Amino acid sequence: MTDNILIGGNAAGQVSLLPRYANRHGLIAGATGTGKTVTLQCLAEGFSDLGVPVFMADVKGDLSGISQAGTPHPKVAERVQFIGMENYRQRGFPVAFWDLFGKLGTPIRTTVTEMGPQLLSRLLDLNDTQEGVMTVVFEFADSEGLLLVDLADLRTTLEYVGEHSDELGPGFGVARASVNAILRRLLMLEREGGRVFFGEPSLELKDFMQTTRDGRGVINLLAADTLIQNPRVYSTFLLWLLSELFEELPELGDPEQPILVFFFDEAHLLFRDVPRALLEKIEQVVRLIRSKGVGVYFISQSPGDIPDAVLAQLGNRVQHALRAYTPKEQKAVRIAAQSFRENPELDTVTAITEMGVGEALVSTLQAKGIPAPVQRVLVRPPSSRMGPATAEERSAILAHDPNQRLYRDAVDPRSAHEILLERTAARQSAKDQEALGKRAGAGSKRSSNRQSTSEAFIKSMARSLGSAAGSNLGRKLFRGLLGSLLK
Repeated sequence: MTDNILIGGNAAGQVSLLPRYANRHGLIAGATGTGKTVTLQCLAEGFSDLGVPVFMADVKGDLSGISQAGTPHPKVAERVQFIGMENYRQRGFPVAFWDLFGKLGTPIRTTVTEMGPQLLSRLLDLNDTQEGVMTVVFEFADSEGLLLVDLADLRTTLEYVGEHSDELGPGFGVARASVNAILRRLLMLEREGGRVFFGEPSLELKDFMQTTRDGRGVINLLAADTLIQNPRVYSTFLLWLLSELFEELPELGDPEQPILVFFFDEAHLLFRDVPRALLEKIEQVVRLIRSKGVGVYFISQSPGDIPDAVLAQLGNRVQHALRAYTPKEQKAVRIAAQSFRENPELDTVTAITEMGVGEALVSTLQAKGIPAPVQRVLVRPPSSRMGPATAEERSAILAHDPNQRLYRDAVDPRSAHEILLERTAARQSAKDQEALGKRAGAGSKRSSNRQSTSEAFIKSMARSLGSAAGSNLGRKLFRGLLGSLLK
């Protein structure tokens, strides 16, 4: 175990991150190919050795090698000697693989209810009116004691509220056009993989916060190389995870070291086209979650990708090289330089543009939380492999992961979808019985041709599902719904 987390060194000595201030958040920035991933890997190793669990997204698919020992190389040995790493040895670290799609790791699921109307509206890119409809649907589900577990529950509840809003009392009136628009968005979300993300068993955050028998923190790796192709799903999931941590963890004040560190790669996606209300929520979570013992580290190309209110909360900074060929790039360099505490012996602007791969400008919080003057350092080499784990190595780790037993198989509980279909079928049966009684009493008098609201609900659901019949998912949903109604 180590007391501090070594980042790198220079001729003047080593530069480290103090665990006591690691929950004051941080930033790793730099152009593509300048060494951000290696820095991220080194920090994750350091936290693991301290017994701190880590969560990070593997966007490029090359962080999985952190589970395996590194390979000896002359350049690695040279850098180890320069930095003065006396106890350096190459070794793997404890890793848990996760995957929203359940292919490269343990599936991650949450329920629609846990996601909530605000984040779900962002995920679906709804306007203010549609977000209001979503809020009404959640209020209705709460008032009726209905579980919104998966997208089938949400779709059925939307349809039900749309068809019966006049009967549900004040506060539940919604426009049918808005309901239809949301249903179309839901279909798009399903095609992007949302169907597998929403369901049971939902993730228990304690399963992200585990240590091994020898006291090392488990590094949780989210397979995100496919997920990143749907940036709205990616960023909303990570924002949900932060929000859940904020709401569930107890207040700790300023612990001696974090209880969890969260690395947010491609951080600019979190802040792209974000409504002001949601941005304020992100700022609030980042500002307050440190008192829960959670450190959040953003990884992006430039500090300018992060809003100023969030950037001001990031006390530990690692800046790799930036290119400055255009006026916009030159401005980004100046912003990056101004984000550090000045060092009279270092021209920060010039250093940012001329550093090589594996070099970085570093400023971390020191005693009393005061930022240290910026220093130019060589980042230390990781102890683990710089590159991906093989399929066989990943499979071996998953085979011994207890989370597989907990989350591998999906469960479909009796929830809003089943309850509302049963309620609709019961209403329809009662109306049919009433109609039969009227016809019997009126002799040959013809019954009205007007369809009931329940019939309209069933037909409307059939139409919305039928629009997806061109896909395998649509056909399965269409057959499943009509089959249950027509038995």
